[in-house]
Amino acid sequence: MKQSLLGGLTPREFLRRHWQKRPLYVRGAAPRFTGVLDERQLFTLAKRDDVESRIVQRKGRRRETVHGPFATIAAKRRNWTLLVSGANLHHRKADALLRRFSFIPQARLDDVMVSYATRGGGVGPHVDSYDVFLLQGAGTRRWTVWDPERTPYRYTAGPGDLLYLPPGWRHDGVALDACFTYSIGFRAPRGAELGAAFLDWLHERGLPDARYRDPRLAPARNPARIPGEMLAFAERALGRIRWTRRDVASFLGAYLSMPKAQLVFRPNTRRRPGAGMVRLDLKTQLLYSGRRFFINGEAFRVSGRAAAVLRRLADERVAPGADVARARLGRLISEWQRRGYASVENRK
Repeated sequence: MKQSLLGGLTPREFLRRHWQKRPLYVRGAAPRFTGVLDERQLFTLAKRDDVESRIVQRKGRRRETVHGPFATIAAKRRNWTLLVSGANLHHRKADALLRRFSFIPQARLDDVMVSYATRGGGVGPHVDSYDVFLLQGAGTRRWTVWDPERTPYRYTAGPGDLLYLPPGWRHDGVALDACFTYSIGFRAPRGAELGAAFLDWLHERGLPDARYRDPRLAPARNPARIPGEMLAFAERALGRIRWTRRDVASFLGAYLSMPKAQLVFRPNTRRRPGAGMVRLDLKTQLLYSGRRFFINGEAFRVSGRAAAVLRRLADERVAPGADVARARLGRLISEWQRRGYASVENRK
């Protein structure tokens, strides 16, 4: 199915032609779109300590950055930008915007960052290490994009216009008037980051342990030389570390579903799971691989009808409470309600 969001391309065509290959600019990608938050709502989010925010003020050729939360916010007349990350975690319409890009696996979706800038505002030329869609809300922004040969391309984005950029493409957005820009970003963990987190994960599950001993130690002729026996011990100890593909899958599911440290879940137990629609909290990440499921960094396994219902809940973020009850998942959902991971609402 072709989408106006992608300039008439199907998701498959977009992924083949543009994803991590070359930019795409679509005028009128989201007709009649002017945004999902207004200035007051964005300023309110920037005052919260569970929300990442920053203000960038351009002064000549320099830019000064101050990180939130902010007790008060006064927008400058020119060259001023407020950026709020993770708006989708706190605002349902921002989450709905993120889900419009669910042709990309949810394990890759990161967040919606909202930028509000006065005339001349922007963060300056920069390169992102991840894919990003830049959807223009109210107002106008001029984009300059440089290809790998540093040839510049310029676009003037109005409400509903979309710019996709692969990783590594240098770009600069300058507000031509007071404007909102919605950045849909994607996770791209680095190998070193994954490696360090995986070793921590293995350590929590009990890495092979042994204490180095040297009862036949002789007087050292060269005190600064590392003893060969100690090198051999370290090699044997590290060589005993083993893992399987199942271990990697369990780690990755927990890692990718782990919420950011500043997020707070609030209990919601007003309705029983069978009484309406079960909906995941905006901050909840529910992923799966086969019969293994991962919610907010926790792993569990189910099968049969229960697995089918939970897959639907993970994919669509909502599922009928009656289906949940028939799959005998009521106790699990009640526990998620108690933790604030999910809620039960009236049918819509």
